[in-house]
Amino acid sequence: MSSAPLTRNFCIIAHVDHGKTTLSDRLLEYTSTITKRVMTDQHLDSMDLEKERGITIKMHPVVMNYPAKDGKIYKLHLTDTPGHVDFAYEVSRSLAAVEGALLLIDAAQGVEAQTVANAHLAYAQGLKIIPVINKIDLPSANLELCMKQLEDILTIPAEEAILASGKSGIGIQDILEAVVERIPPPRWTDYATLRALVFDSKYDSYRGVISYIRVFSGTLKAGEMMMLMSTGQKAEVKEVGVFRPGMEKIGHLGPGDVGYIVSNIKSTDEIKIGDTVTHANKAATDMLPGYKEVRPMVYCGLYPLESDDYEKLKVALGKLRLNDSALIYSSESSIALGFGFRCGFLGLLHMEVVQERIRREYDVEIISTYPSVVYKVKKHSGDVIEVDNPINLPDPGSIFDISEPTINASIHLPNEFLGDIMGLIMEKRGSCDQTTTLDGARVMLSCTLPLNEILVDFNDRLKSITRGYGSMDYELGEYRVSDLVRMDILVNQDPVDAFASIVHRSKAEGQGRALCEKLADIIPPQMFKIAVQAAIGGKIIARDNVREMRKDVTSKCYGGDISRKRKLLDKQKEGKKKMKLIGKVSIPPDAFIQVLKTNS
Repeated sequence: MSSAPLTRNFCIIAHVDHGKTTLSDRLLEYTSTITKRVMTDQHLDSMDLEKERGITIKMHPVVMNYPAKDGKIYKLHLTDTPGHVDFAYEVSRSLAAVEGALLLIDAAQGVEAQTVANAHLAYAQGLKIIPVINKIDLPSANLELCMKQLEDILTIPAEEAILASGKSGIGIQDILEAVVERIPPPRWTDYATLRALVFDSKYDSYRGVISYIRVFSGTLKAGEMMMLMSTGQKAEVKEVGVFRPGMEKIGHLGPGDVGYIVSNIKSTDEIKIGDTVTHANKAATDMLPGYKEVRPMVYCGLYPLESDDYEKLKVALGKLRLNDSALIYSSESSIALGFGFRCGFLGLLHMEVVQERIRREYDVEIISTYPSVVYKVKKHSGDVIEVDNPINLPDPGSIFDISEPTINASIHLPNEFLGDIMGLIMEKRGSCDQTTTLDGARVMLSCTLPLNEILVDFNDRLKSITRGYGSMDYELGEYRVSDLVRMDILVNQDPVDAFASIVHRSKAEGQGRALCEKLADIIPPQMFKIAVQAAIGGKIIARDNVREMRKDVTSKCYGGDISRKRKLLDKQKEGKKKMKLIGKVSIPPDAFIQVLKTNS
């Protein structure tokens, strides 16, 4: 109990690529948590995918001991968090388990869109924020601008900022001293019984479910019976421990501690992120404030390439769902692709990461259908239904109107690209509500855009137009009625359900033509001419033809009368006409993959 006043819990929050994980490395080195011999770059990024892409996907807790200038040894619990907007829910979960946050700002780039968003998240949780201006050793560092933005945009006094460099280790001691002095000791420690927040969990094939917890009050040790307050489920605690940064077994977890518990819970869906753990025999009466339920924004179908892998895919999704509460899935089937799952994600990067993890960690090859969002369909009868799959859209005659989700985006960009970005927003059916000048060189646009329009290539185009200097943060806005239609793709007059999509009527023709061209290219040549068409209801809006194979039936005619050759060609034509009546086109699986991979 006495160790709580000398404990500090904090996390690092920042925009993408502002140096959170590199700074974590220096903190681990400075406190001798990890020796130089075993130290690697981005040490806390344990996933191969994180190291390859250079991004943090999962938050990573670690405990460090720090002998401060006042002569006392403090126990510091650090959580490294992701910066990408798709993983904002990971940030909100780590903020609920700490009392303070280091807010990193890149000295060369200044305050970016996610810097603002993460700062607001931390303020909303009542955390103490310590601003750190990182990468001050860069030749392009502009400290004066960063200080001005800190005061103007985030309303944080400039004198509170600490100057540091995660790469060369400048200012690391100043940061640790600020953590000890400015961040308050653990809160709610005087509650009478055990209360611990489950902020993450993972599945281990040998030990079952391992839950990451932050203890607020009471102590927990192996052999005790615990209870999950949301479901009332009881389980025996087998082991407790902390992260240094690997798992290290200890005797007990006390107030303010961040660690893990291994219990006899074996199924992934029995433990909920944000739940409160308490003792079974002396239960707490009030739950800790958890998290608001995460709502997926993007849906797509995932199907195994080999139909025998369906069960493997089901197990993989179950295990990923355990420590990724934003992923949801339910089973569905498609005529073209067989049995699979309809999955919901927070955004496109989140979708890519989940698909890549399924391929790598569970060795299942998958096909994904075109991403879609949740539409609200109002019928003439007054009923309102939610549709996340174009196949489930009711008959057009029964629809009164269709509403689509919008986002409220804030886009930070240099002044000279303003016109081009305004053009991109208009092209994506968006509107610009407000323009704020941040300083002499940068502006912030507040825009409203349909979520469906930013799904595929908006972020890439924003980056390429602004040469990498533009950044965007967004939150879900309201639903807005729009002129939306379902576009079907027909191959040889048969609709292919995997390619169905809901599009705005004004864009249907362009998208239909592009998809038909691509499909006609990818489907291998057939024995007879095949039409690939895009249709809205009964109206064909675009068409292309698959190449037909030509057998040289006239090869045995050399010389002689032309009518002999014509007779053979006419005979072939008759045969092809007959085949057309009975022919079915089989589209190879790799054609689906290629079309669905290239997001036109």
